[in-house]
Amino acid sequence: MTGARAGHLAMLCFSMLVAGSFALGSLAANEISPSALNTVRFWIATIIIGAAAFGTSGLSRASLRAPWRYPLLAALLMSYFVLMFEGLKTAPPVSLAAVFTLTPILTAGFGWLLLRQVLSGRMALALLIGALGALWVIFRADVAAVLRFELGRGEFVYFWGCVAHAAYTPLVRKLNHGETAVVFSFGILLSGSILLTVWGWRDLTTTDWTALPVIVWVTILYTAVFASAATFVLLQFAAMQLPSSKVMAYTYLTPSWVIVWELALGGTPPPLFIMLGLLLTVTALVLLLRED
Repeated sequence: MTGARAGHLAMLCFSMLVAGSFALGSLAANEISPSALNTVRFWIATIIIGAAAFGTSGLSRASLRAPWRYPLLAALLMSYFVLMFEGLKTAPPVSLAAVFTLTPILTAGFGWLLLRQVLSGRMALALLIGALGALWVIFRADVAAVLRFELGRGEFVYFWGCVAHAAYTPLVRKLNHGETAVVFSFGILLSGSILLTVWGWRDLTTTDWTALPVIVWVTILYTAVFASAATFVLLQFAAMQLPSSKVMAYTYLTPSWVIVWELALGGTPPPLFIMLGLLLTVTALVLLLRED
């Protein structure tokens, strides 16, 4: 399998795993503070990735050069995850997943600023189609709401998290000095765990951990193992194989995966008109992944 094909496969898995965090996160978001939940999941993911890093290549001297890279990238991811769970307190998972599909067009902008990656005409068209599909879902297929720009609080909060995520992807490529995906992810996760512990110390110490519902622990473990440890490595790997805009193109699959997850968890499918917006996002994905 070529590097590009492996990158595409990595992002397909990424989109499916990320969707699970929306579906499960919506069930746990109002049971625990976002900072407390994310601090625990970051430390669990750090231990997992750290064990993998030391058990394989280990940390080289090169990976310790310019250590400021890790807290910088970690701060962006920390912002993304905390704002995601804050948004899930009030917004439906499918709606937030649609906000997530705005990330490619934001990433393309950061990709140009940081890496001078230029979009082709077809890629620009695909990003526009995807953005329109996302807005259709975010505003719940209500044209009047679109015209009045009635954006829910949860969607607004999460949007700024997506801005941080969009900046993260091209920065990974710019700041990587040849470290493997596992080693680079370990540095970012460890930095993020420390930052979150400091930031969320009050929430950590005031949370009654023994009284938390089971769904909170399920969400913490899932987001730590699959939506953190696994997706971090997948994203680092794909970012080194594909242009930033194509890496984030797979976010267009996330709302569809969220629907699959919600149905598996006993939910109901969204209205038909909203499904039309999801169709536009899948169309954007197909256009983005075609070779120039």
